[in-house]
Amino acid sequence: MRGSPEVAVLRLGHRPGRDERMTTHVGLTARALGADRAILANEGASRADTIADITDRFGGPFTAETTGAPTELLADWDGTVVHLTMYGLPVQEELPAVREAHRSGPLLVVVGAEKVPWDVYEAADWNLAVTNQPHSEVASLAVFLDRLFEGAELDREWEAADREVLPQAEGKRVEDRG
Repeated sequence: MRGSPEVAVLRLGHRPGRDERMTTHVGLTARALGADRAILANEGASRADTIADITDRFGGPFTAETTGAPTELLADWDGTVVHLTMYGLPVQEELPAVREAHRSGPLLVVVGAEKVPWDVYEAADWNLAVTNQPHSEVASLAVFLDRLFEGAELDREWEAADREVLPQAEGKRVEDRG
């Protein structure tokens, strides 16, 4: 979120034919809930254009990037790395320390698709779980970002949007701004 160090989300893994929507939703969730950018690795890179299109239409700032070398990105990250996994420590217990670390530098949040390589667990400063039960990586990312930003991301202002959703109790209303 603005005024604080960067938050980037790295999406590892992508099962073609199965994860198109899931990878897209990781990026859209990152955007909507306060991250500054999403980095899509390897086969998931094909979804970056969709995320960029949504950002163009509904506002930013947010970028969708790609990498063919996620291991190197992790090794070279100059900040804190949080890996979201059902095998990790409880997010609610560790988040105060993560928030403190984020105050002094950038944060990389790693979410996987298929089995995550062991070196990701070792590279992470924290392996955190939003429950130790199987569920969606999109849900884990949403809960993590909301807790990280303590709900402030829900009041975010969007820049350079072509369209604006106007909240209402019933129906849908989207206005063109351009």
